[in-house]
Amino acid sequence: MSPQEEQPRSAVAVIVGAEEHGQRIDNFLLCRLKGVPKSRVYRILRRGEVRVNSGRIGPSYRLQTGDRVRIPPLRLAQEKPLPRVSHHLQSTLADTVLYEDERILAVDKPAGVAVHGGSGVSLGVIEALRQLRPDLPHLELVHRLDRETSGCLLLSKRRSALRALHELMRSGEVDKRYLALLAGRWERTRIAVDAPLLKNTLQSGERMVRVSAAGKAARTVFRRIEVFADATLVEAQLLTGRTHQIRVHAAHLGTPILGDDKYGDTHANAAAKKRGLRRLFLHARALGFRWPESTQPIHVTAPLPRELQRLLDKYRSTT
Repeated sequence: MSPQEEQPRSAVAVIVGAEEHGQRIDNFLLCRLKGVPKSRVYRILRRGEVRVNSGRIGPSYRLQTGDRVRIPPLRLAQEKPLPRVSHHLQSTLADTVLYEDERILAVDKPAGVAVHGGSGVSLGVIEALRQLRPDLPHLELVHRLDRETSGCLLLSKRRSALRALHELMRSGEVDKRYLALLAGRWERTRIAVDAPLLKNTLQSGERMVRVSAAGKAARTVFRRIEVFADATLVEAQLLTGRTHQIRVHAAHLGTPILGDDKYGDTHANAAAKKRGLRRLFLHARALGFRWPESTQPIHVTAPLPRELQRLLDKYRSTT
């Protein structure tokens, strides 16, 4: 037996509490079985080794309060401890809280910081905040932002809040607004894009998304805010939440986001770089929603980062 592995455990039975109600069984197991490869977790589910109330279930089964989950004996690899949050990341995240109450935490994510670890990133916003806020044992990402996108990022402090917010998102009741600077001039004031998106993973592991009839439904509403000599500032409202949605829809219109090295225009990006643009000009400006049991809306806004504001000032001075 490898020295990195522990002896197999005996089977255990877990009673589902109120905080786990509605959680998928695969996610429940992945949270509890740290060190077990994801492929192994799905294999024991397929083989029926995991039982709920003595019956077989599939990976998509949603747990109910009081369910009795039998987890078979497994050999666990010792979990590598996460690296400590660097002083730089601590200082970066120190003043990012936009809103907090007993159920949610909203932060202003800086550009260049991943929301979670993986793909060569050992530590993201969620791992860092879990270390910095040990008083929040159930902290989870409600949604994601691309690494180079800044702005409003919502996290839940309770599983019940996470379930409620995911349901609000599925029903289109979370309003998410972004600011983007696009290459080219817009004559129209509003464009609604309804173009399905298909996600592909290249051999290198890089994710690429393209408009395709075989993809998932994706809808974005763009509204013109300001027009410059060779660029247009727009607000993008997400009506669905697909990977790279705003970036691909903007490129689909022929006016990609400036600073986008994946879907953008090389010449337009070079011109913007000469004006001082060093990142993707995409900022999650605001999000809003209302809890099902409340009439009081929650609205969170993140100010435009200084480097993007300075860039807009340069475009205004040359228009």
